[in-house]
Amino acid sequence: MPEKPTLDTAAPVDGLAACEERIGYRFRDRSLLQAAVTHASGAQHRLASNERLEFLGDSILGFVVCARLYQEFPDSLEGDLTRIKSAVVSRETCSRISSQLGLVDFLVVGKGMSTDRAVPTSVLSDMFESLVAAIYLDGGIEPARAFLATWVFPEIAKVVSGKEGCNHKSLLQQLAQGAFGVAPTYEVIDEVGPDHNKEFQVRAQIGRRRYPPAWGRNKKEAEQGAASNALEALGEEGIEPDHHLPGDRGRTANA
Repeated sequence: MPEKPTLDTAAPVDGLAACEERIGYRFRDRSLLQAAVTHASGAQHRLASNERLEFLGDSILGFVVCARLYQEFPDSLEGDLTRIKSAVVSRETCSRISSQLGLVDFLVVGKGMSTDRAVPTSVLSDMFESLVAAIYLDGGIEPARAFLATWVFPEIAKVVSGKEGCNHKSLLQQLAQGAFGVAPTYEVIDEVGPDHNKEFQVRAQIGRRRYPPAWGRNKKEAEQGAASNALEALGEEGIEPDHHLPGDRGRTANA
């Protein structure tokens, strides 16, 4: 998982066209795209920012995901569907997809956000949801659904398989003790924002092995992200934790 992106005010000559190419959708009304990529700090007034679009996009995202879950899992109860949906549409998921798309390259901000400052996950998440709304308003529900099918629907399989939306710290603890005989530790290596709204960057470590850090709105969330990064790195080495249902007797993962 890459380091948290930072802002770059050196936008391309035709940033909107580049953004369209990146997301795979061409707007008929580019003013919608312009609003979607404009943070409140970079707008002449708040109505020209992506705040209203984010409000709409959040509901569209929830609707499309709920419809998909209803169709894909006809035998699942409401509580199970709600658990999956909550993980799939979470701020963490939206900000991660936003990072994968590199949407920060097109983010319009004001002078208050410096070029070397890390972008909060909330900004990345809001930008993704704003784009969903902009696509919907420009082309209707089908283009919006197609966009979400590409970037969000794969998250459903991850949640169902236990790779996302689960207790990553618990899984890493199980794996570390089984494979290496030691418990993982977590270190805060950076923090940004005012005291009342800080975000933290945390790195997981097993013995002398350090893994890619993660950001979170609090230390607990950042530790979960750091554990997820460590699990992903270990998985690439062929070291996997055992996923089992609550109440089952888990087996110890071996290297």
